[in-house]
Amino acid sequence: MSTALAVATASNAPSVRPPLRGLTAELVFVGRSLRHSLRDGESLLMAIMLPVMLMLMFTWVFGGAIDPSGAYVDYVVPGIILTCAGFGASSTAVYVANDMRTGIIDRFRTMPVRAGAVLTGHVVASLVRNLVATSIVIGVGVLVGFRPTASFGEWVLMGLFLTLYLLAITYLFAAIGLAAGSPEGANGYGFILLFLPYLSSAFVPVDSMPQWLQPVAANQPITPIVETIRGLLMGTPLDTEPWWALAWCIAILVVAAVWGAWLFRRKAGQR
Repeated sequence: MSTALAVATASNAPSVRPPLRGLTAELVFVGRSLRHSLRDGESLLMAIMLPVMLMLMFTWVFGGAIDPSGAYVDYVVPGIILTCAGFGASSTAVYVANDMRTGIIDRFRTMPVRAGAVLTGHVVASLVRNLVATSIVIGVGVLVGFRPTASFGEWVLMGLFLTLYLLAITYLFAAIGLAAGSPEGANGYGFILLFLPYLSSAFVPVDSMPQWLQPVAANQPITPIVETIRGLLMGTPLDTEPWWALAWCIAILVVAAVWGAWLFRRKAGQR
């Protein structure tokens, strides 16, 4: 009798799902974030259209005044590439803040998955979106006259470097999304960072700026990063710019990852 009762109790007990092992949890949340991106087509479209419109404005409207020879497009496209990356990565802050506000994180906490997998899913999905958007922007740049001189190896190096930069700023925007109190706030904080390329050598040389602004433009992260991309694509002198750019990317990535992990544990109630 007792044996039969034990069997019946075991059969009626709720089953406990085993925790997801390896990278399975990360892959699940990457797929979730990619599906959300496809459903939010307007954000993806704007991440592509805004940099394209900016490039057309600078090349066709302002380009003749800046460089009457028509060569300004070769100078400005590397800056547009970084601007495109910023626009695309900024949406990560909104997605993360929205997850925190809707309470879905509390639901995920009850599931047998690692908490960090949620954040990783957002970051990797954003990285994929941004690489696609950046490729489209480069293609449009070629159509309007951009003529890079890079070899195959230099294109590969540029792609690897751009991927590292995208990863760094995407983690930074994810952390901003965690720190913000709402998706609207995350969007506002992220918008401030989108002005950095305009205070760098992305659109005009640093030595053409006012004297008091030149130290700021020369010593902020975007300038060595854009000069590295410009040097790889157009063959301009690199000097020590790649090392400074690499140091900035790694520093931003480390700080953003640590900050984001701490914020996630704190806001998700995990210690």
